[in-house]
Amino acid sequence: MPDFTLTTDADGVATLTWDVAGKSMNVMSAEGFALLDALIGQALCDPAVKGIILTSGKKDFSGGMDLNIIARMKDGGARGIFDAVMRIHGILRRIERAGMDPRTLKGGKPIVAALPGSALGIGLELPLACHRIIAADNPKARIGLPEITVGIFPGAGGTTRLVRRLGALAAAPFLLEGRLSDPRAALAAGLIDEVVAPKALLSRARDWVLAATDADLVKPWDTGGYRMPGGTPYHPAGVMTFVGASAMVLGKTMGVYPAAKALLSAVYEGALVPFDTALRIEARWFTNVLLNPSSGAMIRSLFINRQALEKGALRPAQPDQAVRRLGVIGAGMMGAGIAHVAAAAGITVVLIDTTQEAAERGRAHSQNLPDTGIRRGTVTPDHKADVPGRITATTDHAALSGCDLVIEAVFEDPGVKAEVTARVGAAVSPDCILATNTSTLPIGGLAQASQLPEQFIGIHFFSPVDRMMLVEIIRGKATGERAVARALDFVRQIGKTPILVNDARFFYANRCIIPYINEGIRMVTGGVRPALIENAAKLAGMPLGPLQLVDETSIDLGVKIARATRAAMGDACADGAVDQVLLDMADEGRLGRKAQAGFYAYDAAGRRRGLWPELATRYPVTDPQPDLTEVQHRLLFAQVLEAVRALQDGVLTDIRQGDVGAILGWGFAPWSGGPFSWLDIIGAARAVEICDALAARHGPRFAAPDLLRDLAATGDSFYRRFAPAVDAA
Repeated sequence: MPDFTLTTDADGVATLTWDVAGKSMNVMSAEGFALLDALIGQALCDPAVKGIILTSGKKDFSGGMDLNIIARMKDGGARGIFDAVMRIHGILRRIERAGMDPRTLKGGKPIVAALPGSALGIGLELPLACHRIIAADNPKARIGLPEITVGIFPGAGGTTRLVRRLGALAAAPFLLEGRLSDPRAALAAGLIDEVVAPKALLSRARDWVLAATDADLVKPWDTGGYRMPGGTPYHPAGVMTFVGASAMVLGKTMGVYPAAKALLSAVYEGALVPFDTALRIEARWFTNVLLNPSSGAMIRSLFINRQALEKGALRPAQPDQAVRRLGVIGAGMMGAGIAHVAAAAGITVVLIDTTQEAAERGRAHSQNLPDTGIRRGTVTPDHKADVPGRITATTDHAALSGCDLVIEAVFEDPGVKAEVTARVGAAVSPDCILATNTSTLPIGGLAQASQLPEQFIGIHFFSPVDRMMLVEIIRGKATGERAVARALDFVRQIGKTPILVNDARFFYANRCIIPYINEGIRMVTGGVRPALIENAAKLAGMPLGPLQLVDETSIDLGVKIARATRAAMGDACADGAVDQVLLDMADEGRLGRKAQAGFYAYDAAGRRRGLWPELATRYPVTDPQPDLTEVQHRLLFAQVLEAVRALQDGVLTDIRQGDVGAILGWGFAPWSGGPFSWLDIIGAARAVEICDALAARHGPRFAAPDLLRDLAATGDSFYRRFAPAVDAA
């Protein structure tokens, strides 16, 4: 079945329906573009056709371009990319001009986009080339241009058209942030022209086609008197807009995201020239971005690899293990969050705590959490009412009867967890899977309390559960394939991204993030200016500096981890100086943001008011200070070397998990594509050179792992060496 089909009714209204076979949502391919162009040409040349409706045969219009195609465009080099993009511009420009006389701008045929649901990326760029955009009143639909979030920018005319339609200032949130809107918000912002009842969508589009005049077909930028909303760069108002935009982009990206800078350049330069020249400028900057290794790495990790993990690339060959009834033990912040996301996904939940009051408090979390979503229009009032109704709050473990999966989310204490495990095992059926939500404790040790260790698994959620997309699944030595399959199926049910790792202390995510925090604290004790540490991290693309991160996660949590680690590892634990800093802070009640006192100072409302002034007194700043690159290398290599060791030790079995997990789990420099992608960008030989220099100055924790040295010696890279295993997964 072709991606597009064309039918014409008795009144001469042609309907061009997009419906890609075998896909839940339409994505644009090279073949799709060619067919679209041919059918548009056919309709424009047919004298019986008065106008065209472009719509979808699915509940949504389009999820965008097939990014696998974009990734492969690089094979043609700069000329190949540019020519391919210009062909797309040509197709959309033919839709926009619709056969009209180029001199008189008359004689064209009206083309309307009728959007039944979400329209993302090319799914909006294509409608922007049409003469009118009508969307169904569907509050679940999302309309926008999210390309910037995966390392590129709208390159099929979306950047140029949206700026000319809205002005640079009004278009900025949609282009530079990838903001998505429901149809009514999109109408208010000017992205679309009309919102109608879903059942009236095609009839309204048909009426518009039959009533359209020549004037309705001409875009403002094709007329002689066009003036860009908000002013062009040489207009007094426009000067301030573009100066402000440049500062905003630098402030948000810290200069490490090439797509944002390229987008702004395309907008600025395109605003100075006629529309068709602006499209060529957009194509050149898009080519520039696509050839940047950062963009390629982001596309691979945040789209291709992430999508593969979400579709079950790691799943054992097992029958469907969907969870219909979930038990959650512990109604604190984590347990309540897990119960909420499960209930929101339609799963019946039993939430258990030691007192009914605590259990009810956890259930109330699901009543309060949707309020923000309702204000933003992303959650309906009905959804808010339905979710708590799926949660039973109780103290009775007998209520766990019939659960497919039980997740224990109690204190990080092996004794407490062992007691809970034994009690749950006595209350559930033999085929129920028991999971522990632990962030540090080895699964093998916790599984000893279970009568069925093959049905015991780790499921590590990140806080806050409702917002963090990563879930780390930890397979113990005794964990069976059915337990793995059920954990993966559950994560898919709740709409999150899983990584599957083998058991080891700290697993993968915490194994990498703890050294980042520790290195920051170690530099403070060594006399490095705290502001330099924090700003160096942000300028490297980390969302939070290490000191702010430990404040956000709480210093007393760091103390608990430090004590548990020392108890387990004894003298092998090499972070005694760092642990002492945390112990001292905790003893003084400086527990982080929650206590309004930590490495940062806070006001009464909990807002940060700068670094704690006494840090400089307690840990005097030395002179001279290290340069910015030195600090950044210490912070980044503290993380990536642990990622390499995790792969080398068999904790990670797939580098896709390492990159996707790092970005989604703790925000590792998304511009880099993740630790392994970043090491491939700088090259293994250069990475070893940096490691040797850091190890000489700061100690063996920076020694290059054998695997990294081997890659350097052979001139290999992570993705080249491990590509066969990745492709086969």
